[in-house]
Amino acid sequence: MFSDRSYMRDEYGGRATSAVVWLLSAIAAGFIVQLVIHRWFGVAAGRGFDAVLGLSMDGLRNGQYWTVFTYGFLHDTGPLVLLHVLLNCLALWVLGRELLPVLGSKRFFLFWFFALGMGAALWTATNWRFSGSVIGASPGVAGLLVLYGCIQPNNRVTLLLLFVPVTFVVKYLVFTVLGAELLGWFFFDVMGKTSVLGWEHSAHLGGMTAGWLYFRLVYSREWKTLDGRAEMELPKWFKRAKTTATVPPAFKLNLSSREDVKAEVDRILDKINSDGFNALTPEEHRVLDGARDVMSKP
Repeated sequence: MFSDRSYMRDEYGGRATSAVVWLLSAIAAGFIVQLVIHRWFGVAAGRGFDAVLGLSMDGLRNGQYWTVFTYGFLHDTGPLVLLHVLLNCLALWVLGRELLPVLGSKRFFLFWFFALGMGAALWTATNWRFSGSVIGASPGVAGLLVLYGCIQPNNRVTLLLLFVPVTFVVKYLVFTVLGAELLGWFFFDVMGKTSVLGWEHSAHLGGMTAGWLYFRLVYSREWKTLDGRAEMELPKWFKRAKTTATVPPAFKLNLSSREDVKAEVDRILDKINSDGFNALTPEEHRVLDGARDVMSKP
């Protein structure tokens, strides 16, 4: 995975979870507030709270446009009260820990809200003729799943299905989920019917679309390999001809002590946490590789 380098493990590993922890905390806070209002102030007050922050056709028609994002921080408080929120939080934790070091905190947050917005857009387009509402972080999780599948399609993941561990290749898992969501969307959402599981397939498909769009339009165009070269090169006719060939200078880790090395690595890790790997310069990539050898010496 992305944790195969020493500077993303051990004492440095916790840095990569900050954005994920913030989102998990926000989801947990929204869920707790829901429970308090529903249990202590009655069903009517609970429905009123959900109507203010949950996505619904009536709310959009009344100008509650903020709900295209806030619905992702509410969850079902019915009989399966814990299952909905726990599954979403578990998926966010697993996928977030893999994608956060690649995207960085800022882009991770932006992508999460982009996925929620796309989920709201497709749900609205599908349900414009009908009434209804949707809550839950599932569109954001669906977006993360597709993005991870695009970046690491051949990785294997193990899921517990009815408490039985089953291992999937990521790309096949994504195709399976996509097929199920498309069938649910066609046979339920388009017809204005409620899914057997109560899922809003159109919102999930919107989140999955966000994952694919981000990979194609942002990640594939901006990602650079660890040696500083872009994976997608500009066309030859667009490039300016070089007049002289330059030889890259030999690299040396010019830091006087282990403390200086650790301080420089901390600075670079903070930059990775904020902006992702693709924000690093070639020199910073070399510093990390050199620091790994220096720090491993006794």
